[in-house]
Amino acid sequence: MAFAAKLAAARLPGSEVAFVRFAVMLLPLLAVPRLARRALEFQRVDLLVYRGVFGGLAILLYFLALAHVPVGLATLLNYTSPVWSVTFAALFLGEPIDRRLLLPLVAALAGMTLAAGGGIGGAALRLGPWEGVGMASAVLSGAALAAIRAARRTESSWSVYGSLTLCGLLATAPFALPGFVRPTPREWLYLAAMGAGSVAAQLLVTWAYRWVTNLQAGVISQLTVVLSIALGAAFLGERPTPVQLLGSALTLAGVVGVVWRQAAPPHG
Repeated sequence: MAFAAKLAAARLPGSEVAFVRFAVMLLPLLAVPRLARRALEFQRVDLLVYRGVFGGLAILLYFLALAHVPVGLATLLNYTSPVWSVTFAALFLGEPIDRRLLLPLVAALAGMTLAAGGGIGGAALRLGPWEGVGMASAVLSGAALAAIRAARRTESSWSVYGSLTLCGLLATAPFALPGFVRPTPREWLYLAAMGAGSVAAQLLVTWAYRWVTNLQAGVISQLTVVLSIALGAAFLGERPTPVQLLGSALTLAGVVGVVWRQAAPPHG
């Protein structure tokens, strides 16, 4: 999905690409009335709103960053969200924070800074505004992840899916529609591939969060970063610098460490 979105965003605004993503996500609900009814069945509308608003804004910021920075870097920044979800889960879900999380959390944040700012000459740390947008998308994604975990205790995967779709459309429409750029046939193909990937990904991750542990979900999700960096290097000529590679490795290690510690049983 990220690779297809990056190809589409070469000419199209990132906000427009994000809007099309949510529009494609709406199609299953419009095509199958049974799914639409399931999306409207809910018990905790507040949790669905939190998940939808935070998730919609996070994806908007992610796609804006994706249009201006390498696909691997944008994805890396966005996928540090498990680090932030720990904080939100502690604040709003009452989940305790293990003090042993401090070291991997600091490692992840330090690595993220190196990866985002180590592209100028391979050494100088210069964080640009679009790297900052990518970091903000991670914070909002962390809030959305915490909301998903809370919502899946009572809500179906389709109600969670529907809340993200609706709130995402509302979040991206004011930025995408006024200056809508007509895509070319090739760009429509990119957008279709991105949309299909996003629908499949959202359904799978929402369904899986009911059964997988936080450790499993956090570790497996980091494969997305590795694949995005590899695709960017292979097909877009986005060669990360040594500092960025070091930062990426440190970030991945820190994120895995956070979810590992969070999933470990407490010691009595």
